[in-house]
Amino acid sequence: MSNKRHKARQLAMQGLYQWQVNEQNVAEIINQFLGDEDMGTFDVPYFRDLLAGVPSHLDSIDEKIKPLINRSIEQVDPVERAILRLGVYEMMQHPEIPFRVVINEGVELAKTYGADQGHRYINGVLDKLAPELRPFEAKKK
Repeated sequence: MSNKRHKARQLAMQGLYQWQVNEQNVAEIINQFLGDEDMGTFDVPYFRDLLAGVPSHLDSIDEKIKPLINRSIEQVDPVERAILRLGVYEMMQHPEIPFRVVINEGVELAKTYGADQGHRYINGVLDKLAPELRPFEAKKK
């Protein structure tokens, strides 16, 4: 399941990047990915949830990120912005997924798709958010 979830996150991040850069309709992006990808290789419901969920919760997601970054959210590299938004959404909306898994997935996506050292930025922001978004779970670390 975890490989299928990882692939769902990867595709959702790519879709969010597309949405941010081209301002394309989310439903169109979802349909495009579902037409292009082998649906047996990823968790389709989770992919749909992530890709549709981030834009629908964008204001609350960005409000969590803004205090932790040293520039406007629009100035953050689009790949890293997509990864941060995805991670914050998962921490807020998917308590069944341990926050360490969310952070690790974000770091891995940044290592693959982000700028050099972008994974450190992702790790720093998401790690600072974990105690706020997951207070009971973060206390145990």
